[in-house]
Order: sequence, then C-alpha cells, then structure tokens
Amino acid sequence: MDIRELQGYASFFMTIFLVVMLYGYIIYLYRSEKKGEKDYEKLGNIAIDDEIDSTPVNTSDSVSSEKKEQNK
Repeated sequence: MDIRELQGYASFFMTIFLVVMLYGYIIYLYRSEKKGEKDYEKLGNIAIDDEIDSTPVNTSDSVSSEKKEQNK
C-alpha cells in the first residue's frame, strides 16, 4: 500500500465523517427549534435589523445570567 492509496482512503473516510457530522448538526438544529429552545429565524434577522436602537433578540439570556450571578 503506497501513500497515494492511503491518501485516497483517508479522503474518502473524512468525507463520510464530515457528511455524518453535517447531518447530525442539521438534525440537532431542527429538533431544538421544534422543542422551542431557540428560534433561529429571529437570530437570522440580526444581520438585517442591526440598528443601534433595535430591540435585543434574546432578552432572556441577559436576565438568566443576572439571576445566576445573584444566586452565587
């Protein structure tokens, strides 16, 4: 087995691995949006609505982090 054959096998298995990881990430995003954990459409609007006086997308994150700090 020479180096070119080894590189071919490594390239093939790396491609398969990355495809599996991509589909796993897509499934994770789909499930978390269906459960209501995150709304990715709101997060996608950050690039469109980036005025200085626009409302924050996630207000619960700042409130929950403040509560965690107070509980310490």
